[in-house]
Amino acid sequence: MRKILPLALVASLAAFFVMTDNQSWAETVATKSKVCPTASFPDLSQSVGAGAGYAKPSISVSCSSTEIKVISNGMISFPYVPKTPNALAVQQWSWAVPLNPAKAKSVTTIKNMMGTLGFTVSGLPIYGPTEGPTPADSAYGDPVYNKLVDVCGGHTGYMSDYHHHEITLAQQCNLSKQAILGYALDGFPIYSTLGCLDKKCTKTALMKSGYMKTGDPKTNSWNAYTYKASKSSNVLDACNGRTQPDGTYGYHATTDFPYLIGCFVGTATLPTGRASEPMPPMGGQQPPMGGQQPPMGGQQPPMGGQQPPMGGQQPPMGAPAKP
Repeated sequence: MRKILPLALVASLAAFFVMTDNQSWAETVATKSKVCPTASFPDLSQSVGAGAGYAKPSISVSCSSTEIKVISNGMISFPYVPKTPNALAVQQWSWAVPLNPAKAKSVTTIKNMMGTLGFTVSGLPIYGPTEGPTPADSAYGDPVYNKLVDVCGGHTGYMSDYHHHEITLAQQCNLSKQAILGYALDGFPIYSTLGCLDKKCTKTALMKSGYMKTGDPKTNSWNAYTYKASKSSNVLDACNGRTQPDGTYGYHATTDFPYLIGCFVGTATLPTGRASEPMPPMGGQQPPMGGQQPPMGGQQPPMGGQQPPMGGQQPPMGAPAKP
């Protein structure tokens, strides 16, 4: 027995320390101890809400052994300021993302992807840095650059749904004290603009996007920015994230393009129901509630730009989008 036990322990430890295709040893250790992040979701019951006549935000968070599950009524916790012709109304959002996310073998582009890419800890959808085909003079442009978002970084879509293209830390937006601002659909957290530089977080730095403006983002936003890799510890990778000091991965909010997510590092869990609907043309024709929805990934702008890998040379992106 004395001879067998050490061998069994050695075998177990060896298996535990082996790096898989998807995770480093540090990430494996971190995910083994992952707990349900309910504490990351703020209590907004006492917030001012959107204003008189609007419902207050309602969010519920739970976890299974493999998923984080979030249900939200999609209402904002701050005064509603219209930035589009669309109204604001209660929604029925439901998301489920991996509790222990893992890196995929390759990143997944979100270039010109319409619709939900994640959600905030305040229960609101997160969209990419691209607007729809209307207004025509800023088709598929950068909604932040084009000043189509409010002080909190969002606006309402044609189904009266509020969503973020950016997350600001303005006090009235009720996220200024949150270390985690949301989750991408691949399960990885979206951290604040401030990032830890060591495990105990005794040193911090403002995280910066690695994308440079090389064109006019008024239209076709992805063609107007180019990613440039950097060795600086506070410049993020092409997906707008980094490996944290504890070995896990996380995205960061930034004040510059792509603002939240640049590409998916893990495998995104596609939402169902209302949460799976694509981003429709802003201010376009509005179908009745419950009626036929626009097709997923409708008319897209030219894909002439290039999508870089994380921290590496920029290879050409896929085929041109269908007209």
